[in-house]
Amino acid sequence: MDYMMEDGIKVYVVSLGCPKNRVDTERLLGGLGAEPLAVEYPDDAELVLINTCGFIRPAVEESLSAIFDALGRVEAADPRPVVAVVGCLVSRYGPSLAEEMPEVDLWLDTRHLEEWPVLVAEALGRHPAQFVTRKLSTGPGHAYLKVGEGCSHNCAFCTIPSIRGPHQSVHLEDLVEEAERLVDEGVPEIVVVGQDVTAYGQDIGYEAGLVDLVGSLVNIPGLEWLRLMYLYPAGLSDEVLSFLAELGPPLLPYFDVPLQHAHPDVLRAMGRPFARDPRRVVDRIRTYFPEAALRTSIIVGFPGETDAHFDALCDFVREVRFHHLGVFPYHAEDGTPAATMKDQVGEAIKNERRDRLMAIQAEISSDILESYVGESLEVLVEAPNPEWDGLFTGRAWFQAPEVDGMTYLSSGPDGPLQPGTIIKAEIYEAKTYDLVALAE
Repeated sequence: MDYMMEDGIKVYVVSLGCPKNRVDTERLLGGLGAEPLAVEYPDDAELVLINTCGFIRPAVEESLSAIFDALGRVEAADPRPVVAVVGCLVSRYGPSLAEEMPEVDLWLDTRHLEEWPVLVAEALGRHPAQFVTRKLSTGPGHAYLKVGEGCSHNCAFCTIPSIRGPHQSVHLEDLVEEAERLVDEGVPEIVVVGQDVTAYGQDIGYEAGLVDLVGSLVNIPGLEWLRLMYLYPAGLSDEVLSFLAELGPPLLPYFDVPLQHAHPDVLRAMGRPFARDPRRVVDRIRTYFPEAALRTSIIVGFPGETDAHFDALCDFVREVRFHHLGVFPYHAEDGTPAATMKDQVGEAIKNERRDRLMAIQAEISSDILESYVGESLEVLVEAPNPEWDGLFTGRAWFQAPEVDGMTYLSSGPDGPLQPGTIIKAEIYEAKTYDLVALAE
């Protein structure tokens, strides 16, 4: 992402990691009074901003690579830009990073998010914006609504509580105001994100936090799609699902439920808050939403995972038939209980298990998408294809932005499509993870 601020100060941004990080980046840019304008290289900027991820080892390595690349580009720049590194990597390793890379001007962790715009503006010698808004970087199709910070669960493999702290919800009136502003700006889809969205409001006195939240958001005039991500299994009770089922549009019947595994032995070792049979929550969702699109994430190779545990996981995936599945080999992270557990699984076995599970999912995904061929679906138009005139990328209701597949759209009889609009399209081809359609 590249931006230029209102007074002409050039800003080059790298925002890594999850959508929650993206929201932090957008708010920081809004606090600087920034307006989008591409700056192609860091050495052309007056501010180089790198928002990092530090969740697992590959994310740490990606963040460090981005920092080193930027520093290499600005080394000989005259004048030299202010280099600000922010986010989860700083929260996890800040003091040692500052010692190793004195060329970085600002190291800002996630514990002081509200102060980011002020500190960056001061480093630039300017005043921050009086009213902090967001400068969206997601294009016209969607925007993320972050409903809280941190996590209060104690999963044995996870670094998030130590990086972001315990769960802290944003007040409901603030979220509704932000969502209304996004819709007024023309955003058709709001994607609700948080470390555990089902825990929303419990820390600030809302007895039915998720119910209150969704019940308020669905009534925003002009909102076309509302998508919920990061729904912990334990929070999807009959009461919650019954309420959601009664709402209808704009709430999408899309459930992103990070199960992490299927075998109770592994779930208990992981310290998951839902360590019983995860099939129960799947069946519960489908009782209230028979047409539901299900997404989950799975960790393979957790300490102590046997061949039998993995075979049970494969059987579970075959039976449930998720629309979307993310599979990740376990990484032993310093400071987590799982890193010191016995029976660590070898890297080759982890990767082989990931590949086997994704091969199973590829067949499932192909079968599910093939069932849509010949149907007319609503598709949200996202962007034109830069290499093929008349071709656009978009998403059907069961395709979340950035993490799921997409729908390739050809223009129909009415000419070029308009990004940020929802149209009807006929699906005429299915690939492993994507659809191909013709606008009606």
